Amino acid sequence: MQALHIHAGPKALAHIREHGLRPEHIGVIPGAAGGPKGLILGPLDRFIFGEWLSQSSQSVDLVGASIGAWRMATACLNDPVPAFERLEHDYIHQHYEVLPGQKRVTAAQVSEAFGHSLQAFYGGRISELLSHPRYRLHIVTSRGRHILHREHPLGTPLGYAGAFLSNAVHRQALGRWLERVVFSGQGAPLPFDVHDFRTRAVGLTEGNFMPALQASCSIPFALKAVHDIPGAPAGAYWDGGITDYHLHLNWNGPVKGPERAIVLYPHFQKSVVPGWLDKALKWRHGATPFLDHTIVLAPNTEWVKTLPNGKLPDRNDFMTYDRDLAGRVKVWNTAARASQQLADEFSHWLQNPNFSMVQPL
Repeated sequence: MQALHIHAGPKALAHIREHGLRPEHIGVIPGAAGGPKGLILGPLDRFIFGEWLSQSSQSVDLVGASIGAWRMATACLNDPVPAFERLEHDYIHQHYEVLPGQKRVTAAQVSEAFGHSLQAFYGGRISELLSHPRYRLHIVTSRGRHILHREHPLGTPLGYAGAFLSNAVHRQALGRWLERVVFSGQGAPLPFDVHDFRTRAVGLTEGNFMPALQASCSIPFALKAVHDIPGAPAGAYWDGGITDYHLHLNWNGPVKGPERAIVLYPHFQKSVVPGWLDKALKWRHGATPFLDHTIVLAPNTEWVKTLPNGKLPDRNDFMTYDRDLAGRVKVWNTAARASQQLADEFSHWLQNPNFSMVQPL
C-alpha cells in the first residue's frame, strides 16, 4: 500500500510541473506542533536534511512550533542524521514516575524533567546550530496577555476559557489573550506576513535558546509556562501550537525564478490547522491562498490504519499505556520504523516524478 500522499497548492503545483522539484527550490520548511504524531516524520527528516538538501547551497528558513521546533532545531546541528535518531529515541522513551503521595505526574515535574532533557540534548551545541551556514531557525511561542500574562491557578484556566470562546468567534480575537512571539536566529526576517495575527519578532540567541524552545513545547496545564525569556517581552510563554498549531501562515511569495520558490512541509496529515483551539472547528481546516506555494508530504489515511492501534502515536497513549512503558515504547517504535516507507517513497518520487500522483492541497 502506498504510504505517502503529496499535496500541493496551485502555485506549487504549477512550479513542479514546469521545473520539477529540486533541493535548490526549497525556501522554507515548517515543523508542526502535534506531540507524538511528529514521530512518523523522523525518516523524512533524516532523508531531507541528511541527504537531499545537502545537494543545494541556498539559505532555508526552518520554522517550528512545539515538537516541530525541536525537529527544526535538530536539523541545524552538524551531522543531523544521528541527532534525529537521538531525538526519536529520547522522545519515545520519555517517562515520568508519579511521586510518592501524588495521584498523577505534575506539570512542574514534567517541566523540570523536560528542561533537563533539552540541556542534555543541546548543551554545548547552541552556537553550532545558531551559526548554521544555510539554515535560519525560527521558534514559535505563544505569550499570554492580560489575565494570561502570568501563570496562575485560577487566572490561567479562566484565561484559556476566554481564549477558547474568543477564538470560536474569530481567530484574530484570540490575539486579545495570546500573541505569537517568534524567536529568529541570525537576525533573519520572518519568512511570513504577520498581518493575520498579533505577532512579535525576537532575536534567538545562546542566552534565550533553551527557554524559548522549552516554552514552544510547554502545553498548558501539562507543563508549566516559561516566564520572562531573556531578550523578549516579560510574561508567560506557552506552546507555540496554541496560536499556530500547524503553521498555516501567509508564507512570503517566492523570489524570481524557481529558486527558493517552495514551502516544503513534511506533515502528519493533509490539513494544515491554524491554531490548537481550531482542532474542532472543521471549517478552518481547508487550504487558503496562504498555502499556494506549499507542498505537503503526508501519510495516506489508509496506510495510517495499518499502524499499531490503527492510528498515529498521540498524547492519549500516555494515558492508554499509563505505567506500561515497554508497551508504549514498542507501539511507538513500530510506528516510527514503518514510517521509513514515507521517506523511501518520497526519494523514489524525486527520482521518477509522476505528477499525476500530486493532489491539490
